[in-house]
Amino acid sequence: MTPLEILVAAVTGAPAPRIPIFCNLLDHGPRELGMAQQQYYANGEYVAAGQLKMRERYGHDNVWSLFYVGKEAELLGCNEILYAEDGPPNVADFVIKSYDDVARLEVPDDITAHPAWTETARCLKILKDEVGATHPICAYLTASTTLPALLMGMDKWMELLLTGPADVRDELLKKCSEFYQKEVAAYRAAGANVLVYSTPFGSTSFVGMKRFKDFSMPWMQLDLTPGGVGSIVYYCGMAPFNNVIQQVMDELKIGVYYISPLADLAEAKAIIGAKGLTCGVIDDIKMIGWTPEQTRAEVKRMCEIGMVDEHFLFGTGVMPLGVPEANIHAMIAAAFEYGTYKRD
Repeated sequence: MTPLEILVAAVTGAPAPRIPIFCNLLDHGPRELGMAQQQYYANGEYVAAGQLKMRERYGHDNVWSLFYVGKEAELLGCNEILYAEDGPPNVADFVIKSYDDVARLEVPDDITAHPAWTETARCLKILKDEVGATHPICAYLTASTTLPALLMGMDKWMELLLTGPADVRDELLKKCSEFYQKEVAAYRAAGANVLVYSTPFGSTSFVGMKRFKDFSMPWMQLDLTPGGVGSIVYYCGMAPFNNVIQQVMDELKIGVYYISPLADLAEAKAIIGAKGLTCGVIDDIKMIGWTPEQTRAEVKRMCEIGMVDEHFLFGTGVMPLGVPEANIHAMIAAAFEYGTYKRD
């Protein structure tokens, strides 16, 4: 079976020889190709080449079309990105500097016609042509409730959310939701088949249960209802969200959950069961200081928990550049070893 077929089997519960194995090497591409970040991220061919080379090097299942999270802000008018060789690029100049800028914010009618989409499209075409029929191609999409942080900064967004004018807040959120709906349609059309819906406000670790129900859930419904939840992955950064999984399953009908390494994996698996796909995520921050043996032991522990009744995927978080290469190799090898089903 191809890695893509193995992923589909994990979602549907069909027999497969092993679990899907994801490794999110988002910041490693420039180092892989021996380039500075600014040169690497300026060309979709380089980003695609970096992803394909790393998949070949380590043997995991997935590739990414993500350049950096601030790419979404560029589609909405950001024209300055800060590059740092020891971490991911980020927004250097915010589109929204005052509440008056919210009214002036324009969502492109067709984001695929925007110059900032050109290299993303180039990257996706290469990935689709090379591995689209056999491997998962991941795209990263920021929820409407989180996108304002990229447009105005987290401090200003929290100020607007908690104490600012409600009409300004809602106008901004409506524009962000409109943008999300256009963005997810564009990624689907371009060949992405794993759509990571990044919604930190979807965790009560971030907003509390009342605000989750009254604020986060309605906006998530507005984001997701028009285009549906096919291939959508519920992802709250590394924040735990076990206590809302059942509500999300009931109200949003999402079928794939990227569980925080800070959460109880066994509890999450018990809630999701055969109704969806539980993605166990290793704590790759701790991996920076682990030995290969410690890494293998953690992979084994996770597989023993998650593989009961199948419907399980092994994955990573953001994989900082500080994770030793020996630990990445040990992790992937252990996932293949312990993630293989013992069938008659």
